[in-house]
Amino acid sequence: MAELVYPPVIGFARSMFQVQGLRFDMEGTEHVPRRGGAVLVSNHISYLDFVFCGLAARPAKRLVRFMAKEAVFRHKVAGPLMRAMKHIPVDRAQGEHAYERALGALRSGEVVGVFPEATISRSFTLKTFKSGAARLAQEAGVPLLPMALWGTQRMWTKGRRRQLGRHRFPVTIRVGAPLESGPHEHAESLTERLRARVQELLEAAQSAYPGRPAGPHDRWWLPAHLGGTAPTPQEAAELDAARR
Repeated sequence: MAELVYPPVIGFARSMFQVQGLRFDMEGTEHVPRRGGAVLVSNHISYLDFVFCGLAARPAKRLVRFMAKEAVFRHKVAGPLMRAMKHIPVDRAQGEHAYERALGALRSGEVVGVFPEATISRSFTLKTFKSGAARLAQEAGVPLLPMALWGTQRMWTKGRRRQLGRHRFPVTIRVGAPLESGPHEHAESLTERLRARVQELLEAAQSAYPGRPAGPHDRWWLPAHLGGTAPTPQEAAELDAARR
């Protein structure tokens, strides 16, 4: 079936990136398989991360079907677009439906995007990974594709105003080689290996990132262990718990 909505949305996003003056540094896009199913897995630091993960898949001419919370699909503008692009709604009270739909997409040769931290990391460090991505890859017999983003938090993240004007923010994207499941490997073990690989890619993206804070007031987007003023992982967990 022809993709009538996804390609124009991608074109619009690229135009917006040009207007904003975003500077991209992408490496590893050759690892995105040109055909067949795969589970794309990334860290999660911004409301716009799915856009940038999808951008990294474009050199391989792949469209990524992202798993996203069901509330997004109820939005009067985003909802119709998400459905038309065949993204997968996740109702956390009935997660098995989303799992089965994602499994079907993988078996039909689609790339499914998953953020295994489930929610945005306020500390900009990796949270605990849920095992759903590993289980999907194992059951569908497809590889995991690890990815890391850096700089996207400067545009729109939890607890901060959107910065979607012409700010010329750098965005660094690193894609790793596909990760296959070992024979008889438990999903928990595969998840640990996956998280370790995403951590390596994240550190590489951070090391390569050309952006620097404009001053003491602009250190909020750096994690505490890199000298920033973002919440520590413990503080971030407490903030998430209070919000719940």
